[in-house]
Amino acid sequence: MILRYFKFFLLTWMAVLLSGCGYNEFQRLDEQTKSAWSEVLNQYQRRADLVPNIVATVKGEAAFEQETLTRVIEARASATSIKVTPETLNDPATFQKFQQAQSGLSSALSRLLAVSENYPNLKSNQGFQDLRVQLEGTENRIAVARNRYIQAVQQYNVLTRSFPNNLTAMVFNYQVKPSLAVENEAQISKPPSVNFEKK
Repeated sequence: MILRYFKFFLLTWMAVLLSGCGYNEFQRLDEQTKSAWSEVLNQYQRRADLVPNIVATVKGEAAFEQETLTRVIEARASATSIKVTPETLNDPATFQKFQQAQSGLSSALSRLLAVSENYPNLKSNQGFQDLRVQLEGTENRIAVARNRYIQAVQQYNVLTRSFPNNLTAMVFNYQVKPSLAVENEAQISKPPSVNFEKK
């Protein structure tokens, strides 16, 4: 009889505790984070799909730098080779590897677009210009999607670290999620050097 009352008390106590401990909020924010991450992946995939068209268009320029094209092709292969799942959000090493691959593709594409300015035929090629506009639009979409993901992770992480929700996080093994970082954080934290000397 006492054991039955104890079980009833324990179950009642757990129900009250779970309803007021943020469990449902963890579920909501976890889903929001996954949704935001899916949008980031969607935009990265959009960019990756544009790359073969850009490379094919640039290859038509006979004298174009082969090394630049090769870097773009290799960076795209690297960025698309990493298998990303919802569990990636909870694996900092895989998350960092994915981020580095995407950063590499961004750098290679930036280099390609900068070098293409030296080729008048490409600058006048309407197909290349259309692809360039699409790529620029995609980069803007990536920035927006990344920002939404960062905000979703921030909300989730604040909940995970706040008392008494941190107790729920420990019980149900909710861990802090990694956020997206700036690729060259060390470089941009240094003040720029300015030299006013005349040469």
